Amino acid sequence: MSGGLGRFVLNLSDRSATRKLFTQTSAGRKLSLRFVAGETLDQAVTAAVHLNASGALVSLDHLGEHVAEATAAEAARDDYLACLDRIGSEGIDANISVKLTQLGLGFDDRLAAESLAALADRARSVGTTVSIDMEESAYTEATLEAFEVVQDRFGNVGVAVQAYLYRARADVDRLVRRGGQIRLCKGAYAEPPEIAFAKKNDVNRNFDALARVLMRSSEVTPAIATHDEERIDHARRLGGMRQRPWEFQMLYGVRPTLQRQLISDGYPLRVYLPYGSAWYPYLTRRLAERPANLGFFLRAASRR
Repeated sequence: MSGGLGRFVLNLSDRSATRKLFTQTSAGRKLSLRFVAGETLDQAVTAAVHLNASGALVSLDHLGEHVAEATAAEAARDDYLACLDRIGSEGIDANISVKLTQLGLGFDDRLAAESLAALADRARSVGTTVSIDMEESAYTEATLEAFEVVQDRFGNVGVAVQAYLYRARADVDRLVRRGGQIRLCKGAYAEPPEIAFAKKNDVNRNFDALARVLMRSSEVTPAIATHDEERIDHARRLGGMRQRPWEFQMLYGVRPTLQRQLISDGYPLRVYLPYGSAWYPYLTRRLAERPANLGFFLRAASRR
């Protein structure tokens, strides 16, 4: 996240007037379609097939988080099961990315764990994996515990680690023993300085250190999730000494030219491909990470 400006964008996005501006104007919808494949699974599948044709792997994310009712959590699970079925039936080179609060974490942790296990089971049957997104720090420990239980059972689950958290190094040391894919990202939530690095340089330094630990591990598949060219160059150097698989991960619609260059250079690249109607929280985090994206919105808004 881009320091104070990023936190300002997140705080501003919580206001109802700001939400209305993005969700009920053509400019807001246009901006969302830059970063979100569409609202339906069919639209996401079309985008995923196109990305595969360009040489990219895909991680499909049916947007949603912090549900408060069992029916909504079960519906999210069923949507992901349908997504996995389409991955299998259409031969898409993709996995799924899930947020556990969308499956019930926070109000029914048992339901969330059972749903995650159901997704891992279905993913195994179609030959793919489940990647768990990391959410706000209040859910970090519960998310890691759920990962450990389901990964031990099915062996096809991955989880994200956020480099801006002080605890990230201890989490990486803990997770590498479990195997699976570890997605290393900087972090996109507003966290207090008591638990997270506030300065960009400190986050970058920790990110590089964690990347080094992951690349030296033979037990996990590192996924270096960044659009920062210095971090990418650091990962390239580490990857040159690694014999086992690893990959870059980038967001749909973010730095597409760089994505194409990495693929052209022969690096595995997985594009995180979100879809669904609950796109507003996702969009505002993308703006907070890179406030320059606001310029895209303002230019579009001025042409309404």
